[in-house]
Amino acid sequence: MASIQQGPNGPVLVLKESALQQKGKDAQRNNIAAAKLVAELVRTSLGPRGLDKMLVDSLGDVTITNDGATILKEIDVQHPAAKMMVEIAKTVDNEVGDGTTSSVIFGGALLAKAEDLLKKDVHSSIIVEGYQAAAEKTLEIYSELS
Repeated sequence: MASIQQGPNGPVLVLKESALQQKGKDAQRNNIAAAKLVAELVRTSLGPRGLDKMLVDSLGDVTITNDGATILKEIDVQHPAAKMMVEIAKTVDNEVGDGTTSSVIFGGALLAKAEDLLKKDVHSSIIVEGYQAAAEKTLEIYSELS
């Protein structure tokens, strides 16, 4: 089903004809599941006992790695929430150069906890406020330690 929005110069097709549209709790659940799947993909590659992944591209070229950034660069992610997890890894890689896998796993863990709270009917805005307060406190403590 295509989504057509009214633009200043007439109607604009926002989504492809084949795009699946979800709203509300279904969209939340789907987004969380996709992001957690990306986190799970790289989780097993973390640490000294992390497993290597064998990636085969469309040309048949093989890459074997346990680097989360490399894994996420090589896979073709279509889901918007999963793409955001890949962007987390890219940003951390560009800014810090390390910690991509841990960042994606941490993001997945935050979403898993958010999912638990949503199941208990905690409103998503309350969860966001809690995460923002935790981030502020973390920065405060970090500032005191440095």
